[in-house]
Amino acid sequence: MLEFFTLKTKAFGLDISDLSLKIVQLKKKGNFFALSSFGEFSIEPGIIKEGEIREPEALVKIIKKALKEVKGKNLQTKYVLSSLPEEKAFLEVIQMPKMKEEELKKAISFEVENYIPLSIKEVYFDFQVIPPVFEQLDRLDVLIAALPKKIVDVYVSVFKKAGLKPKALEVESQAICRALIKKELSSFPLLIIDLGATRTGFIIFSGHSLRYTTSIPVSSQTFTEAISKTLKIDLKKAEELKIQHGLLPKTGVQLKEKGDNFQKETTQEKKIFEALIPSLTDLTEQIKKHLDFYSTHNSQEQLSLKKRNVEKVLLCGGGANLRGLPECLSELLNIPVELGNPWINILPQPKIEIPQMEYQQSLKYATALGLALRGTQDD
Repeated sequence: MLEFFTLKTKAFGLDISDLSLKIVQLKKKGNFFALSSFGEFSIEPGIIKEGEIREPEALVKIIKKALKEVKGKNLQTKYVLSSLPEEKAFLEVIQMPKMKEEELKKAISFEVENYIPLSIKEVYFDFQVIPPVFEQLDRLDVLIAALPKKIVDVYVSVFKKAGLKPKALEVESQAICRALIKKELSSFPLLIIDLGATRTGFIIFSGHSLRYTTSIPVSSQTFTEAISKTLKIDLKKAEELKIQHGLLPKTGVQLKEKGDNFQKETTQEKKIFEALIPSLTDLTEQIKKHLDFYSTHNSQEQLSLKKRNVEKVLLCGGGANLRGLPECLSELLNIPVELGNPWINILPQPKIEIPQMEYQQSLKYATALGLALRGTQDD
């Protein structure tokens, strides 16, 4: 988390990716929160490439337009909490001896360069001490986050040109964890898969903190392109068929209509599923590879239960809405897989949606909701 202000000011969440930006502001409602402002806006391909802003002035115009066109209430603040690109960040949990806060700050500044491939002069970095879950040990778990200055400076410049005041910037995965994990605490490791338009992020969280993050180029768009190529149709039609049918033949979904159960399997559905198999296989193999890596590198975690393997998978991002995906992944990974709930720390349970935003839509807003939730914590 890169802090710019410590004032207790209201701020909205702004999630920026290669092809879209999302805005969310929450307001206090009793012991929980309500959605005050929100909106999703497209970004033309090429303006941002793999998290790097290539056309700053074009992005400034998009942000200004988005600020005026949000749904709900008009934004009453210029303070923003924004995401920074996951693919450009370096996050690592390290162990440090117990020491006073000032001593720790100095020690981290020397230690951080051992974990990033850049000079300390080339990055902005921050850290947080991770509280132990069950017992106090003789060392500290510390999450360090670093991003290249050349990437961050452009984001800050864009925000200021758009008339915004960046209150804090944080990596996407931190915001996603805040949105999906109840009270930001898990007594066992869990994997969050953020299936976006251009890439898929893997986040492993346990205790009070994320422990491991990475991303791969398999994405929601990858599935659409596979259907387009196999059925020889344009991307727009392929996207429609993907949404309509998904992975239905594999999961044997029973469709109910007028009290009668019947299984709908058509030749087209089978072709769609067969088109998705290579991408689904690639995604599954990548998940297994990273789970194996994590299970052999997490022995230092301060969890007295010593649970080293991931026990649950949560899905978010627009691609999470692919029908049958949780069931297929659960079967292939032999781990429970379910859609995440971006409202778990916002709405009273068991609510998972509100009139302004359907549950399926909110899966795309996980990062923005997590950022907005951070804003309420500062109120």
